[in-house]
Amino acid sequence: AISAAQSTMNALVVALALAPAAAFVGPAAQAPATAVNAGQGDLVALAEANGDQLGRNLGFWDPLGASSLDFFGLEQSGRLPSGATVGYLRHAEIKHGRVA
Repeated sequence: AISAAQSTMNALVVALALAPAAAFVGPAAQAPATAVNAGQGDLVALAEANGDQLGRNLGFWDPLGASSLDFFGLEQSGRLPSGATVGYLRHAEIKHGRVA
């Protein structure tokens, strides 16, 4: 019969023997980058393509000017393309289950 200490020792030896195998596992595949460069032009095209009553009569409507905002200052510094803030906000809305 195997004692409890012997059983624990056997489990420990097996665990230590298999641990180095994790070093040979390749890196996990990274998810493709999400395109966040949809600018105001894309929003205007989307509004014009909307064929329902509201879309035909109203078209593109942005009373607060949110489509031209640069929340993070990254567009002015040149680190992001123009319109990236709108793309980022749209991506966040879709990610969290809201339609933007």
